[in-house]
Amino acid sequence: MNILVTGADGQLGRELRRVTAGSADRYIFTDAAELDITDAEAVDRTVREEQADVVVNCAAYTNVDRAEEDEATADLLNHRAVAYLSAAAARYDALLVHVSTDYVFGGEGNLPRREEDPVNPLGVYGRTKLAGERAVADSGCRYLIFRTAWLYSPHGNNFVKTMLRLSAERDRLNVVFDQVGTPTYAGDLACAIFGIVEERKYEGREGVYHFSDEGVCSWYDFAAEIAGYAGHTACEIRPCHSDEFPSKVKRPAYSVLDKTKIKETFGLRIPHWRESLGRCLERMEVFPK
Repeated sequence: MNILVTGADGQLGRELRRVTAGSADRYIFTDAAELDITDAEAVDRTVREEQADVVVNCAAYTNVDRAEEDEATADLLNHRAVAYLSAAAARYDALLVHVSTDYVFGGEGNLPRREEDPVNPLGVYGRTKLAGERAVADSGCRYLIFRTAWLYSPHGNNFVKTMLRLSAERDRLNVVFDQVGTPTYAGDLACAIFGIVEERKYEGREGVYHFSDEGVCSWYDFAAEIAGYAGHTACEIRPCHSDEFPSKVKRPAYSVLDKTKIKETFGLRIPHWRESLGRCLERMEVFPK
């Protein structure tokens, strides 16, 4: 089977490279240098020439603040490019695996979000990602959409790497405690996608699914766990309110995802976020002190 991966140099794409290394299937990893997903003709040609059976889209515009100033680029990557990928998947009967976000929800209430819950994005990032989801659904292709949240890995820029650096450099850090969700190790999401594709579990099970690691925490809790694991005890982690960090976009206050559907449908065991954080930090050669 031929699996085309876009956004392969990002956090999730690089984890997919790692977990698929021993697969008997043929993975074609592309990033912007190999495939411009904003070019409809290039997308169509690549899906056709590679005879892709599955297209895994890991590409996205993820800078939430900058999206408010550059909606055109965010829409191009998160919506229009996704429409091109889903149109090609429909034309050549490929399955599209697309990664979306908890930001499609508004963050109200205090119950974990189910797949069928009403959506209400608060900013450009969430709106463009939701438009991408709708483009997939409207295309007529076979698809799996995985909404995830708070993604991190040993690669690129993310909260874990930032907290490791700042807690080593500073005596004190203020981190918001009034935004609650679940950290997700990109390696766990990559393993879930790989397992579902590798074992062809998707047949007859297309639709929208939620995936994050288990458990619930605030950004403050997450930061304290990271610093504590690394032994950065000289840095005091203090909880603070979101309004102490003015932002162009309002972030969801509560964005815990309900994983019941994906666990029951595909028989997944999802690890707790603390367990996965430890595994990620070990890979980064950060050991408990």
